[in-house]
Amino acid sequence: MVRRREFLKATTGATAAALSASAAEDNPVRVGIIGNGNRGTSLLGRVLRIDWAHVTALCDVRPEASAKSQDLLQTAGRPKAETYTGSPEAYKRMLDRKDLDVVIIATPWDLHTPMALDAMRAGKAVATEVPAAQTVEDCWALLETRDKTGSPCMMLENWSFRRDNLAVLNMIRLGLLGDIVHCHCAHSHDCVLHTPWYFDRKGNPTWFGGKLIDRNCDQYPTHSLGPVLSWMDIHCGDAFDNIITVATRSLGINHMFAEVLGKDSAPARRRYAQGDIVTSLIRTKRGNTIVLNNDMQLPRPYDNRWMIQGTDGVYSEERNSIYLWRRSPQAHEWEAFPPYQDRYEHAWWKPMADPKNGKDQLAAGHGGTDPLMIYKFLEAVRNRTPLPLSLEDGLLMSVVVPLSGQSIAGNAKAIDFPDFTRGAWKTNKPYFALDRKA
Repeated sequence: MVRRREFLKATTGATAAALSASAAEDNPVRVGIIGNGNRGTSLLGRVLRIDWAHVTALCDVRPEASAKSQDLLQTAGRPKAETYTGSPEAYKRMLDRKDLDVVIIATPWDLHTPMALDAMRAGKAVATEVPAAQTVEDCWALLETRDKTGSPCMMLENWSFRRDNLAVLNMIRLGLLGDIVHCHCAHSHDCVLHTPWYFDRKGNPTWFGGKLIDRNCDQYPTHSLGPVLSWMDIHCGDAFDNIITVATRSLGINHMFAEVLGKDSAPARRRYAQGDIVTSLIRTKRGNTIVLNNDMQLPRPYDNRWMIQGTDGVYSEERNSIYLWRRSPQAHEWEAFPPYQDRYEHAWWKPMADPKNGKDQLAAGHGGTDPLMIYKFLEAVRNRTPLPLSLEDGLLMSVVVPLSGQSIAGNAKAIDFPDFTRGAWKTNKPYFALDRKA
């Protein structure tokens, strides 16, 4: 059997049956990665931690990017993968391979949907980076193609798998916060000079930065909403009803470039459609509310500002604190959250408590969330069990992008959410990250 240290390294704290070496060889999952840039190579590193995951193909329009990924394979002692490069259509040749079970898509946003559609039609399981789609029509196309082909498809929203968020989920399911009524969440991350996110050091826009010139919306809502869906039983007894969105004027990018490159520089004089801070109010079918912020263009430290509030208490990620009515020792005073995280640790994360086995995992891939997410996805594909996150949930998070833009353009008009579950949210039971004690 696999030694304990090797097993924990492979599973990243996931709960799974121990696998023999022969079983790993008899039932491998064969993986191809489209997009071998920063994010693609990071995800490749997570795949390489799993003995039974075999990387058979790599694809990127830039040959040098795929070459770096090949170096990672060599360093890990893995066989060389077939490379597809030099053309935007190269990935289609990769999809023709018979020795390919899973395709991981880590490309610019506009390519996520067409690549995922082609991969599902080729019979491959798909894991796509966030957001899964950019338009309402593309969301429906992904759902309908999944249903027609039967190919599994999941959006890789890693913050759903965070250690603290899963502990909070356990607490909510155990009733410690009472009935949930409200949540606040945000993606707060100064990315203007955080190269190469929006711009290079000369102010030239990346594909990401180009979106800020062309449109005004919540460009990046999925990290904010990832844990919120399970906290609030969205698609499992409740659903998003409508969204109202407003945006501030756009000052931050011009100001930053005026200070760094000079007020007469082209980046400082360029017009940006994107407002500095976008605020959305989401109402659910049951009458609960969510305040959602996108805050990525003004000087600030990073945080997500999660706050989930119920009839018996409130959790604040920003404060790293919790208050439970009739449980907290001091009335109306915050308690530190870490002792609660330890007490309500999710089963997926419990093996991390052993520093001999978990130390390297907590430092890897967004604090260990990426290895856990990739393992749980590939494990589901391998065992032909339901994916850890449903496509319907991924599409709901993604559709905030176009709907928020429509609301802003309509002067804070309320926009209805499509129902990707086709009514099943009324009877669906909670499914994500079920823990035996919860």
